[in-house]
Amino acid sequence: MEKRKIGRSELEVVPLALGGNVFGWTIDEAASFRILDAFVAAGLDFIDTADVYSRWAAGNQGGESETILGRWLRQSGKRDQIVLATKVGMDMGDGKKGLSKAYILRAVEDSLKRLQTDRIDLYQTHKDEDPGTPQQETLEAYDHLIKQGKVRVIGASNFTAARLAEALKIAAEHGLPRYECLQPHYNLVERAGYEAELEPLCRRENIGVIPYYSLASGFLTGKYRSEADLSKSAARSGNVKKYLNDRGFRVVKALDEVAAALNAKPASVALAWLIARPGITAPIASATSVEQLDDLIQAVDLKLDAGAIRKLDEAGA
Repeated sequence: MEKRKIGRSELEVVPLALGGNVFGWTIDEAASFRILDAFVAAGLDFIDTADVYSRWAAGNQGGESETILGRWLRQSGKRDQIVLATKVGMDMGDGKKGLSKAYILRAVEDSLKRLQTDRIDLYQTHKDEDPGTPQQETLEAYDHLIKQGKVRVIGASNFTAARLAEALKIAAEHGLPRYECLQPHYNLVERAGYEAELEPLCRRENIGVIPYYSLASGFLTGKYRSEADLSKSAARSGNVKKYLNDRGFRVVKALDEVAAALNAKPASVALAWLIARPGITAPIASATSVEQLDDLIQAVDLKLDAGAIRKLDEAGA
């Protein structure tokens, strides 16, 4: 399988990341282990999670996903086969949040303990939401962790182009590590936010891009074709309803047509479109069953010709 570098770093990944947000939320530990086993067995290697996953679910406190992933890493012995990504900064309760140096140095220890590992390959600022902390201080924290060997590479998530450019400038001026990748909200029906300003910046600066919500909360699988279909997934329905319009249905129709021509699933085609986009390192997608995972994995080897890409581009324009 082809591998791609994450920005200018030494990290290389197969161009599809498994989203860990569902571990301990919509699937339990046993189902999570089955998916992780199948993911690695298929030759893939990039797993993305966050300390806050899945604090929003009833009865959870945050850290559930990292904990399940850590147990799997210990039991499977496959830590060295994985490029492991997690995030920091979101509210974990009891005042535990933010991007100050003191907080990051505490939070990373909590993540390492849950993940049962001595290093995080890609450590990401989850959201640019700490106006009281200068970006230089945050980068100094990461510099400290990289020098300790606890973190290999850093990334940013949910940044504007202006703030990412500022972080890159600070890193260059002060000899600090730079964000080597960006995690934006980007897919066939969510394009403007990334393509307008972030895409040119990332391509110019060789920043890797690992989009989240790559399947638009399941809408791009073709599962939701009317409001009646929203009952299929209560956890996702609120995110999907906004796509049930002429443009959304136009995209689904184009996905259906390309998928039929390639004997593939719409989900595979939607991910293959992202993988084919210049500057994209690896889209992130999650699965709640091994069957769903198979559709995601097929995207890695699915080659879209110019006509298919044009059809999808025009539908989602």
